Amino acid sequence: MPAYAPRLGAVPIGAGRCRFRVWAPEHREVLVHLLGAMERAEPLRPEAGGCHSAVIADVPAGTRYLYRLPDGSERPDPASRFQPEGVHGPSEVLDPGAFAWTDAAWTGIPPQDLVIYELHVGTFSPSGSYRGVANRMQALKDLGITAVELMPVADFPGRRNWGYDGVDLFAPARCYGRPDDLRALVDAAHGLGLAVFLDVVYNHLGPDGAYLAAFSPHYYTDRHQCPWGAGVDLDGPRSREVREFFIANALHWVHEYHMDGLRFDAPHALADGSPEHLLQELAARVRDSLPARRVHLIAEDNRNLAAIVRAQEEGGWGLDGVWSDDFHHIMRRCVAGDHEGYYQDFQGTVAELAEAAHDGWLYKGRPAPHFGGPRGTDPSGIPPWKFICCIQNHDQVGNRAFGERLHHQIEPAAFRAAAAVCLLAPQSPLLFMGQEWAASNPFLYFTDHNPELGRLVTEGRRKEFQAFSAFRDPKARARIPDPQADETFSRCVLRWDEAERPGHREVLALHRALLAWRRVSRPGLGEERSARALGREGVCLEWRSRDGSRWLLMVRLVGSGPLALGSPGDWRTAFTTEEPAFADDGQPPRSEPSPDGPTLGFRRPGAALLRR
Repeated sequence: MPAYAPRLGAVPIGAGRCRFRVWAPEHREVLVHLLGAMERAEPLRPEAGGCHSAVIADVPAGTRYLYRLPDGSERPDPASRFQPEGVHGPSEVLDPGAFAWTDAAWTGIPPQDLVIYELHVGTFSPSGSYRGVANRMQALKDLGITAVELMPVADFPGRRNWGYDGVDLFAPARCYGRPDDLRALVDAAHGLGLAVFLDVVYNHLGPDGAYLAAFSPHYYTDRHQCPWGAGVDLDGPRSREVREFFIANALHWVHEYHMDGLRFDAPHALADGSPEHLLQELAARVRDSLPARRVHLIAEDNRNLAAIVRAQEEGGWGLDGVWSDDFHHIMRRCVAGDHEGYYQDFQGTVAELAEAAHDGWLYKGRPAPHFGGPRGTDPSGIPPWKFICCIQNHDQVGNRAFGERLHHQIEPAAFRAAAAVCLLAPQSPLLFMGQEWAASNPFLYFTDHNPELGRLVTEGRRKEFQAFSAFRDPKARARIPDPQADETFSRCVLRWDEAERPGHREVLALHRALLAWRRVSRPGLGEERSARALGREGVCLEWRSRDGSRWLLMVRLVGSGPLALGSPGDWRTAFTTEEPAFADDGQPPRSEPSPDGPTLGFRRPGAALLRR
């Protein structure tokens, strides 16, 4: 791995010496207050550009420290590597080189092979820890997952949080374990051939414990607003060091923790009028620093901008993937009937679903009423694996009032059919933890803020839903679970034992089988592929794999009745979602004679994979 030289924070440089560096351009003096047996305060020297730094002797790993500002206040390091006492406490000096990695031969996975599994560290296992995730890696490998995506772990206030209230962007949350526990998780995944991605949030910091502004007011600007207040200043006259802070954070995760990719939260909230967007610059810097390793950079962006994943030499940002919200929203409206909020922009027809499955998304520039104007650009020529599609993720489950998963709201047969479309579509599929066995747990919104802020969060959470018909009555809103309650969090912890129980083990078997067929048929790699509606209730995906085999997925998402392909050929059924291994009351579709190609009679929603 090429040499990596972190710019910010406390960096051991050998022989008990440590280099401290912090950006504080408005402060004439910054001291580092070293705690413990050799407690003392040492001055940092100002540099051109507004940083303060010094190399200090007798600072072993494990030393705790705070920065002392001219007004006498003491604050944790904005680039702290660990906050053992919480986000308001002292930072800890860490030596990232002390961990014994075993993944020297690991170079990553090709983007065409991505099958992503999104999880929340605190609710994924009973222990709610990095070690708890590491202990389940073999199960994910056996499922057919190739990349594990961790929801944000940047440290946050309190004992529990989704992670989007992070304030110490370089410090893994202490409630999940020590930083080396996170490294051990990544190392274990690499040993099994699994990549690990990390969700990072650069569009805002949380409301409690964010001390960036104490060091410089230039981190934020009133020229840009985002849903969380003043925007991060990425394009002002003092923005160079702000941009460097976030780029340094990305480099930190891929070098010091060997992360295989980053998922950027809501780049549409990153206001940046610079000639080169922050993520475009960041992508180039990350790739230049790791020429021998594959790093996947993925945007969760709702604007359907093809430029995000087009090559930089073509004027794009050069990222590797982008979320396809359209796929999820169309599917949800089709099978569950959701029609309020952003679902208003979709009819939920199989024709819409086929278009999104073929092109990557539905909106390519036409007006979207709820979005508020024209949405999207033409994705022509973009390989299908650059679009990330799902039928569940943390947002689409957790931002529902009661955290219902899709399989809690529709019939099992329809859920099996929807899973088949998602996992055999040419796009890169994403599963949300527990989806693979139809987990009984909800995934609710939870926090652990101080009482005053917590009360505001609870009130705000319930107020969010007053525009929805089901929650116009204040009594209905009062039933929405309190994010601050311990029970809200505990209800979300997966119960792994239920994966082998009746009603769940069949769903797990289905997901394993679908991902096995995905590996065999490689739906996104052939040059020939198509998606089209079959009448008003069915959809057909067709592709040719590289060995010359032709594949056909016929899916009825609602209702019953025959679906006719309308294309002759000697097709043989390889798989259906109604086989006994996947449904105790399986009702496989019946083949009906037809000179015009396969015609399958569905007695209820289902999917059939055919091969020619």
